[in-house]
Amino acid sequence: MSYRAPLDAFRQAMAVIGSQRLAETARFSEATPETVEAVLGEAGRLAADVLAPLQRPGDLHPARLENGVVRSSPGYADGYAAIVDGGWVGICADAAHGGMGLPQTLGSAVGEMFASSCLSLSLCPLLSQGQIDALENHAPDWIRALWLPKLVSGEWTGTMNLTEPQAGSDVGALTSRAEPVGDGSYKISGQKIYISWGDHDMAGNVLHLVLARLPDAPPGTRGVSLFIVPKRIDFDDGPARPNSLRVVSLEHKLGLHGSPTCVMEFDGAVGWLVGPENGGMACMFTMMNNARLGVGVQGVGIAEAACQKALAFALERKQGRTPTGNGRGPIADHADVRRMLMQMQVLTTVSRMLCLDCAFSLDMARAAPAADRDAWAARGAALTPIAKSFGTDAGCAVADLGIQIHGGMGFVEETGAAQLLRDVRVTTIYEGTNGIQALDLVGRKLADGGAAVFALIEEMRAAAISDAALNALDDATRWMLDAAPQDRAAGASAYLEAFALVLGARYLERAAALAPEDGRASALAAFHRARNLPQAIALCAEAKAGSQTLYAVEPEALAS
Repeated sequence: MSYRAPLDAFRQAMAVIGSQRLAETARFSEATPETVEAVLGEAGRLAADVLAPLQRPGDLHPARLENGVVRSSPGYADGYAAIVDGGWVGICADAAHGGMGLPQTLGSAVGEMFASSCLSLSLCPLLSQGQIDALENHAPDWIRALWLPKLVSGEWTGTMNLTEPQAGSDVGALTSRAEPVGDGSYKISGQKIYISWGDHDMAGNVLHLVLARLPDAPPGTRGVSLFIVPKRIDFDDGPARPNSLRVVSLEHKLGLHGSPTCVMEFDGAVGWLVGPENGGMACMFTMMNNARLGVGVQGVGIAEAACQKALAFALERKQGRTPTGNGRGPIADHADVRRMLMQMQVLTTVSRMLCLDCAFSLDMARAAPAADRDAWAARGAALTPIAKSFGTDAGCAVADLGIQIHGGMGFVEETGAAQLLRDVRVTTIYEGTNGIQALDLVGRKLADGGAAVFALIEEMRAAAISDAALNALDDATRWMLDAAPQDRAAGASAYLEAFALVLGARYLERAAALAPEDGRASALAAFHRARNLPQAIALCAEAKAGSQTLYAVEPEALAS
């Protein structure tokens, strides 16, 4: 079946999180209900009519490296041009640089539709949007004036270059070097790996944000600086010339075949400092936090696509006698298939509302009255690792259930069910693994004594969410605050999942309350209450189990 934009689901989610308040602020006064409807409708048509047909060709005909140039998958250049023509790259960018200036809440909804229809291609503008955010916040004026309009329009695209062969999650171990030239520029040398859309033939230039070390920089992350390094040095006062960088190779991957994942080599490439010397991590985290929410949204997008595909198949495929009819009926009427369909819908709905709620909090941190902004910022910061981790885990779980509903046909590539799982799997890894998100939640996000987290718990308590699950989460939070770091780390992933499930109850119960006549909303809330909230209680118990059982034997002893 073809993809269709879930506009009713977006309307429901935005009502649940209260995003209409954005239009009441001076910053986002143009985000009226009429504007929101128009934007969602146009983006939905683009996703369904232009991007979705590129999903399968990108998988069958991956990006390839030819004579040092990356060639994109068939149709991708036209698809990207349609994104550019609609102004979608700059949907949330400052109007001063040509953007629409719309809230991230609306941008996240658009991003979900693009991810549902063709995740490989949608990753390219997502990276540009993260770079736009970083440059708007940290770049010197001349860089913002010169290059932001090119990124915002989509004429050029952006990347982020962190990972090196010896430095993945341990960013402080990177060895790329930056030597000052004396004219304000630097010579950047080193190799970076896993660079999504590090090169392609769809835009006129690629701007790389690169982490590197200045001479005599302190060790670890304290000695990392951020530089912008263009593929082509293209100033208005002279012809463009190639920079000293190249694509060494493209990775052969499980999924996302249409998205080129490059090994990049910088050999004295010219670059310019973004932010202060040795302050690169703070600058890059602006981009990474933007991208982490965006990656959570990617998980939701794949979950939605898997739901649509599985439901269509389950309603059409007839096998065995069903409880609701005579003779052979659609497999959707079998109890276990109903269980899977309901769980897919619940996980998709919860993760969508969670990501949009996170985006809404970050929007309010910029648009609310000054006295309220810190609280909104803390709320958005606490929700970011939960949205990234739970959104991508949900994408994997829902895509996996989609294959199961298809049965043997799910294991056959022609149905497209398998591609969804292959494509979404990396989202739990890149932009900070989900384990790192959990450590962030129980580490940095509890560093304020748990104030932001307890504020979320009180929100749920006011909404009369299940006392047992909420009390278990409250208790686990207090345990985390008192626990030794290793014990906290051992329970972090379970704690994050429990938090997401309890938040999910709040969203679903509110959706049911806002539309009591909507049988679907009430059914999803009841399913989650009966089947998922008990898991949250068990997960809270796991979160407090400590680290002793993890270190009872040495890893070598695990071999059979």
